[in-house]
Amino acid sequence: MDRYQAMATFIRVVDTGSFSSAARQLGVGQPAVSKTIAQLEARLQVSLLLRSTHGLTPTEAGQNFYERARNAIQEADEAELAAKGAGAGLSGRLRVSAATTFARLHIIPELPRFLADHPQLTVEIILDDRMIDLVAEGVDISLRMGTLADSTAIARKIATGRRSVLATPAYLKRAGMPRSPADLTNHEAIIYSQLSAAWSFRRDGAAVSVSVSGRLKVSAAEGLRAAVLADMGLTIASDWMFAPELENGAVVRVLEAWSLPIIDLWAVFPAGRMMTAKARQFADFVESIMKAADKSHIEVSGSFRPS
Repeated sequence: MDRYQAMATFIRVVDTGSFSSAARQLGVGQPAVSKTIAQLEARLQVSLLLRSTHGLTPTEAGQNFYERARNAIQEADEAELAAKGAGAGLSGRLRVSAATTFARLHIIPELPRFLADHPQLTVEIILDDRMIDLVAEGVDISLRMGTLADSTAIARKIATGRRSVLATPAYLKRAGMPRSPADLTNHEAIIYSQLSAAWSFRRDGAAVSVSVSGRLKVSAAEGLRAAVLADMGLTIASDWMFAPELENGAVVRVLEAWSLPIIDLWAVFPAGRMMTAKARQFADFVESIMKAADKSHIEVSGSFRPS
């Protein structure tokens, strides 16, 4: 039995909570995973997992082994990278999750540079506007926007962006230009279901909240973009979401004298794991992309904090 592979398999079983999920992520059959764990327990002469109808959980011995094995593998990976030298680049697989529109507009077009720098690396991107379970999905790094709800993850804020009221010139020509937040009640708003329909504005220290309404509500940013570009109404969105159209004038900002709450972009790493070199360098790569996008007046921060 390969000791390194056995430890890696056990770690994946504990992280996912089942043999079948671990097998899918490892690209092997479930019997192979079960056999590896059984051999590991036999060699150590201790039970590592408790099996129940609710899944698999580590025993006290299993938890101790999990923590030490995880640290050992991560340190081994880092040692290999250091031995090869920075010029050798990264290798293996990097699994990333990101919001669909943000990744399509800002990350994927820049990926050729990252892959060229690391020819031994493969990148798998999960495009989903929803918050997903990083451990269960085997994600190394997630790019998330807004307020973070997971108090156990480690998060690095890599950019801060502007929110605006946005519409096409054609819609504004038809419906008129709002002069104050109160005017928005007379407009057709495209509602993003992941955000509140109460829009809050500030100006000269004064705060105003306006409840908007509209005939269309969408659950994904791609739908929001499509509706705005079809001249169906106005919406609140990050400037990141409409960066190409803001640059070419296909979409314009409304009520620029009023400010909206900013939006943060976070690199989020799975709880209970050391940050890998692959994940760290990808976060640096995304940060460099956002710095280059300062046309939208993006502020960048490299600080770390628990989310």
